[in-house]
Amino acid sequence: MNPKDAKDVFVSREHRYSLAVDEAGDRCYVSIPVTNGRVDYEEYYEIDRLELDRFLADPSIALAFVERCRRREADDRLAYQPSIERGTPL
Repeated sequence: MNPKDAKDVFVSREHRYSLAVDEAGDRCYVSIPVTNGRVDYEEYYEIDRLELDRFLADPSIALAFVERCRRREADDRLAYQPSIERGTPL
């Protein structure tokens, strides 16, 4: 399943991230908006169901993970690799 087709289960407009689950419920994601100057898009980071449940129960824990993603410290969890023109977080 393409992470872009996952359904958002939580959106933080204030902190600019969302939590999503694919249709089968097998994969969960954190997404953050990024831009490369030409296009705005989202990067998707895979999380497990336990993490999703913790993030939903306590958004401050989710925000700490989101900040790691923005600093590119969780790139090993990217659902797909960005192009060579990778954007910067918004």
